[in-house]
Amino acid sequence: MLTTTNPTTGITQDTDIELTSAAETAALAASAQAAFETLRTSSREWRAGLLEALADGLEERRTELVAVADAETGLGEGRLNGELGRSQFQFRLFAEALREGSYLEATIDYAGDTPLGHGPELRRMLIPIGPVAVFGSSNFPFAFSVVGGDTASALAAGNSVVIKAHSSHPLTSRLSFRTLADAATRYGAPDGTISIIFGTQSGRDLVADPHIAAVGFTGSLGAGEALMEIIATRETPIPFYGELSSLNPLVITEAAAEERGAAIAEGLFGSFTLGAGQFCTKPGVALLPSGPSGDAILDGLRERTTAAGGLVLLNSRISSSLTDILGRITGGGSARIIAAGTNGDAGIRATPTLLEISADDFTAATAEEAFGPVLVVVRYTSLEQVSRAIDVMPGSLTATIHHGHDEPQVVQELSDKIAPTVGRLVFNGFPTGVRVSWAQHHGGNWPSTNSQHSSVGVSAIRRFLRPIAFQDAPEAVLPEELRENYTAIPRRIDGVLVLASDRTRSLGHTGSGEQNAIV
Repeated sequence: MLTTTNPTTGITQDTDIELTSAAETAALAASAQAAFETLRTSSREWRAGLLEALADGLEERRTELVAVADAETGLGEGRLNGELGRSQFQFRLFAEALREGSYLEATIDYAGDTPLGHGPELRRMLIPIGPVAVFGSSNFPFAFSVVGGDTASALAAGNSVVIKAHSSHPLTSRLSFRTLADAATRYGAPDGTISIIFGTQSGRDLVADPHIAAVGFTGSLGAGEALMEIIATRETPIPFYGELSSLNPLVITEAAAEERGAAIAEGLFGSFTLGAGQFCTKPGVALLPSGPSGDAILDGLRERTTAAGGLVLLNSRISSSLTDILGRITGGGSARIIAAGTNGDAGIRATPTLLEISADDFTAATAEEAFGPVLVVVRYTSLEQVSRAIDVMPGSLTATIHHGHDEPQVVQELSDKIAPTVGRLVFNGFPTGVRVSWAQHHGGNWPSTNSQHSSVGVSAIRRFLRPIAFQDAPEAVLPEELRENYTAIPRRIDGVLVLASDRTRSLGHTGSGEQNAIV
């Protein structure tokens, strides 16, 4: 039987949720495969309607969902209401993407003479990959968990999903699943479209199951590597899309420090303590110039850190891991603690902590992600020192450059150095805010992720699709999006991009609806 802990109070209670057995996991995976056989041939319009029905279902149970999640995470009603709204938006955004259709990458090359001789006709597009295992994360009980972007993008692609609930919020996971399952049933989705399992071993069993065709994972580097090892032993290996660990360096130039040091100190403190520092995009290292302007920013950070109270962590594992990592950063990493808040409250909490180290002493031992309200400040005297510090840092989801209003050469040099190591480069802002949109990329170099794909935004759907090409195929066997007179989506024909017909969009077309703007 699983337990649940309220991190605000530290009180643990029993639930009536039992661990999923190996036989039950296998049965759910088989049911997901059966559902996939129906879903993979469903129209884009039908799937768009399903996603909108799921979003509506979440709204119907908003009050109950938020209350249960708050008791298991301590994140507060305001944060959780916003996060649930984000989840609904993700479902609706993918519904729009389905109707717009460009995600299919539909391409037609007609038969004919080429510089290499006569070529056959080829028609290519992306199709669903198969049942997807989704692993929910602890830090976003809605947006990156059962009702999160992995679930939304996998369903949008035409796949079924089996969700491994996170042990930090089992009651939230169960209620979220029931909400989605009820909405899917009312809409007419087949049994097995969405299912859920509980327990660490069941997660291992799931990724080893031959019915599972891909895995979406957000969590620790160690857990991700363990799952990848299991996948490597499968008779048929499958793609694993993991978001794992990210340091997210932030560089402040001398000019930026002089122009707006107070604002940077305020924003940076808010960013590394937001959500108790339990964001995958939290800036873990800030490179700050030596001298008076940098000292002023450091003083602002120190003042705010010292005045801060303890912040609620999601679970005791994060708390113990943070203690261990701080020990390594201050030990082998040689950073020193220069400010810490107070932590006298009950529950599972962490003290906001500020550390400092010189750029000459900064090594890979200091460049370890500390998942919690911790920031390492690296003092530098030259851009060469910044460059050397970047060299010893692992790949990240993001990096941030704070620059002055008139230093284009410095900005270019820093961008050229940092951009190859990250998935998103932020200027004069803070990385702890991931917009859900068409242009978003939430991925990065190892160990932040193990692939080139995004887990946020419309392109996240690409993970759960595979390409197929039809050569000289009879029209009857082609998907409708590749048939001759289909004009409802953008297609590349003989190398030329042909946009969807405005008339077709306005009248509606089987498998496609009106194209809507995203704001």
